[in-house]
Order: sequence, then C-alpha cells, then structure tokens
Amino acid sequence: MHHVQGPLLSIDVGERTAERIDVDDVLDSFVGGRGVCTKLASDRVPTDADPFGPENSVLFATGPLQHSQMSFTGRMSATGLSPLTDGLLSSNAGGFLSRNFVAAGYAAVEVTGASDELLAVHVTDAGVEFEAVPELVEATTSEVSDYVEETHGLGSDHVLCVGPAGENRVRFASIMTSESRAFGRGGLGAVLGAKNVKLVTFDGDAESTLDLADVTAEIHREAATADHPMKRSGTAGMTEYASQVGALPTRYFSELSFEGAEAIGGDAVAEKKYKRGTCSACAFACKLPTRDEESGLETEGPEYETVMAFGANAGVSDLVAVMKSNRLCDELGMDTISCGDTVSAYLASEDAFGDADLVHELVERIAYREGVGDTLAEGVARVHEELGVENWSAKGMEFPAHDGRHLNGQGLAFATSNRGADHMYAEFYAKEYPLVPRDQAVDPDGLDGKAPLVVEKENHNAVLDSAVACKFSRDFLSPERLSTLLDAPYDELREIGARVVELERAFNNARGFDRDDDAVPYDLPDFDAALDEYYEVRGWNADGTVPGAVDSAGSSDPTSADD
Repeated sequence: MHHVQGPLLSIDVGERTAERIDVDDVLDSFVGGRGVCTKLASDRVPTDADPFGPENSVLFATGPLQHSQMSFTGRMSATGLSPLTDGLLSSNAGGFLSRNFVAAGYAAVEVTGASDELLAVHVTDAGVEFEAVPELVEATTSEVSDYVEETHGLGSDHVLCVGPAGENRVRFASIMTSESRAFGRGGLGAVLGAKNVKLVTFDGDAESTLDLADVTAEIHREAATADHPMKRSGTAGMTEYASQVGALPTRYFSELSFEGAEAIGGDAVAEKKYKRGTCSACAFACKLPTRDEESGLETEGPEYETVMAFGANAGVSDLVAVMKSNRLCDELGMDTISCGDTVSAYLASEDAFGDADLVHELVERIAYREGVGDTLAEGVARVHEELGVENWSAKGMEFPAHDGRHLNGQGLAFATSNRGADHMYAEFYAKEYPLVPRDQAVDPDGLDGKAPLVVEKENHNAVLDSAVACKFSRDFLSPERLSTLLDAPYDELREIGARVVELERAFNNARGFDRDDDAVPYDLPDFDAALDEYYEVRGWNADGTVPGAVDSAGSSDPTSADD
C-alpha cells in the first residue's frame, strides 16, 4: 500500500526544539493526512488536555497523492483538539501549500508547547528555524504574506498563518494558507494562537520516491475536459436550487428558503468572477476569484456555505456585502460558516437581519474581541442563552447549509459526525439532492436504510482525507481508481477509514462524549432507531461509545470548556 514517507517532525515552540521521530508503523497503517494525524494525536495528546494548553498539538500532513501532479490533490490536513467542540478534530485546506510541505521531506509535522513570544517557525529539509516576530502582532493574513516574501523570499504558497482572530483565541479562528484558503472548521487557528505561533513556512528540495499508477494522467485529463457547472460558479451554484427545495438556512435557521437567493447565488457570483482559480496541480479549476468593479473589492468566493452564512442566514441579499464578509474573514483568519452563523444569531437577537454594515462591524469586533465581539467570539453554543436564541450547533460547531430538516440523511450525518455540524464529514447531502445520477440518489425524506450509508460515506471520506483528495473528485475518483492509486484493495482502505473514525470517537469518548452528543436541534423521523442502527453497524455500544474507550476526563458540554 502506498503511504506518505519520512519522519514525524515534532516542534516544541516553548523549548525551541525540533525532533525527528520514526513513525513508519503509523504510516503503514494509516496512509497519510487525516489518518496519520489522527493516530499521532491519539497517541501524543492527553485526553484531558486543555485545547488552549501547551500539551495540545496541531499536526499537519499530506498524503501519498501529493506526490503526484494529479488534479484534486492540492490539499492537506491538520488535526488537533478543538477549542470550539472540545473534541479531536481534523480540518482540510486547499491551495498550494501541500507541494511545498512535501518538498520539506516530512511525513507529518507537529507543533506543540507554547512560546513566550510571538513566533515564526521556518521548516525546511535541513531543519527548523525559530524567529521572533513582534512586529506581526495582530497582522492580517496578507500582511503576514507580505512580510514573509520581503524577509525570506517565500510566497504565500509556502505559508500557513493565523490572523488577529487566532491570536485572540476566537474559538472558530482558522489557519490560513495561500492568503484565502483555510483550515477552517473547529478553531485550530486559535490553538496556534494560544501557542504564540503566528506563522509556519515550508520549503525544501526533498525528492519523492513514491511512484503512483498511470491512472493519475487519465484522471487529470478528465478533470481538465469535463463540462461541469462548478467550473463556472463553484459551489455557489447550489444557492438557488437549495432555496427552491427548502434546504437553505435563512434568518438564523428560522426559514429554509431565501427570497434573495438569486441575487447572491451562482449566476451573480459568476458575473463577478474575473479569472480562473484553482488549487495546486488541479485542472478542475472550481475556485472563484471575484471582483466588484465599482468598489474595487476582490476576494476568492464566496462559496455556497459563505453565501448561506453571511447572505441568507443573515438576511443579506447584497452580493458585494457577502464578498466583503468573506474577505474580512480571510484577512482576519476566521471560519466563514461559524462566524456568519454567530453573527446571524446576534442579528436574530437584535431583530437586525439585513444590516450588512452591522455584519461587517461585528466580524471585525469578533476578531479583536472588542465589545460584543468578545462574547460572540465564543461561538453559538456558548452564547445562545445570553443572546436569547436557539442553539444552532452540533457538538459545539455551528451548522453549514444543506439543512437536515429537508435532507434527513444529512441531518443524521450531522449528529453522528465526530467533528460536529460539518457537512463534509459524511457529505451525505450529495446523495439526497436529485442532481446526482439516479442510481446514486436516495429520497431525502426519512432515515430508513440510511444509517449504513452514512457509515459507508464517513469511512470513504476518511480514506479521501488520508490520501489526500478533494471531495469534489467524487465524479472522477471511484473506489476502484482509489484502490489502484494507493495499491491496496478497497476493502482494506475502507477498513482504514473505519479505524480513523473510531479513533476520533474513542478520543472524544475519553473526554466525555457519548450518545447525548449525537444530536441535532430538530426532530428527525425515527432518529433513535437510526442512531441505534448506526452504532450497531460500527460495532459500538448503544450509548455511542467505542468498546474499551477510556472515560477518563472532561465534560462534552462545550460551554464547560474554559480558557
């Protein structure tokens, strides 16, 4: 079986040390990316760790597919204990960093400890350099990129960093790379911020010895020539359709369709697109560099989830205003979904839907924890009672679009996801929209027979996240092709995916998570029976725990996690 190669580089930013550790046994068993990082985090992060404490780590890894030039492989994975959910969490980012990470020559890189001053960490195949950067206190993403290029001659594609939000421990702060790509969900940017790490760079000349199958060229050619709507308007093309079928959260989840969907949807975004955009080595080119000629505002996106969070859910039907919210989140370093939902919760409490100027003011206040922004920086699960609104989160994570009240299988997947309300964990919504081929689609109503399909999708996506491959490869990267690329039977790969999901669950069980946390804030038909079936298929206990998982610490209530 093909897997990533090289040692683990463990960087302790408190001690200013770097150690190379042989982890071949982990690589042999978990492929790369999310799988390797999850196993390493399970072994190296105490289950009773404080997410903001020095004992927490952020682990980064690519997969074997980053050793090719195949489309859909410009991505990498990050894993750590989330300050938003209080559980173990992996996040995934695209862009151009992954090839420079591979060139540094490590299978995985761990950042642990805590620095007493703001640091830049420079990783190369020759070793690690620590640089104090007091001049970058509360610098934005683009300011960090400018600094690195001016002082080290490295472009933004070599950099991951946090913005002011990460330094200020906003619980949904992102780690940013290539300026506009984000390890977005779960607040890993706040973990780096708590460690006083402003940025990490990767560079080197390490050569890959991994030789993947010739099918890479075939997949790359198909990605280049496919006539696909995402090449025109990205995921934003879902907006009008989701609104029509009643799956677009609107005005802080009080409605499921938005009368302004057309004004902020795919066609509107496509009109602002001024060039093609892509990730490293990818011919699919589904990204959305957009520009408003009148104001001069440029951003990348907004993608569908951002259109939902800062558009429909905030009651804002002005696309340029949504673009500005997107740009602010990228510059300040925040997840657009969690930030937009939390802002929308505040708008609901103030009866201020549609006030775009207030939205932008709140985004900035959250990043700097100023005034009410200090409250909102904690996220919906921790502040909903104070605001007097419903708690629209699962396991402490704010909801994306593809609403489970219409797409019931996706609702179940939100509940079972170890990451919380993350649509990409199982990506079940793709089966419930009638846009997919008829032989792959399922009726969105009800949960009958869906639990095994959720398990199947979770396991498959864990393999993709370990390989590492973009989820939008689903029309091109079949199980058979994945098996060929990784040189392993698909049944073996699927079992690896199941082990990754189980490792996450067991870690979270040890922190107190159980069946009570596998929930959503709305009723689903026969939900308890579907949850029982899900546990049975996985071989877990009826209380949502993994047999043998050690219940040693912590409450799973995100409101109980302190700084």
